[in-house]
Amino acid sequence: MAKHGKDYFGWNRVLSIILAIIPVTAFILGFVTRIAEGKIVAAIVRILLGWNIIWLVDLVLMILNGSIWRLIDC
Repeated sequence: MAKHGKDYFGWNRVLSIILAIIPVTAFILGFVTRIAEGKIVAAIVRILLGWNIIWLVDLVLMILNGSIWRLIDC
């Protein structure tokens, strides 16, 4: 796995958790975060699958680690 900073643009953890709880914002910010990292394939996967299981995993990981799930790192 590649090194990465705090997710959701380096915003503080509490704000990131609040945004991750809301499915629409988590979906959009997860997509934008992956595009900002230059991971086009991962962004496309988030568009196709980001509304269900990925959202739940992202929520749990945001609470525990402060970062989203990197299923695909390409």
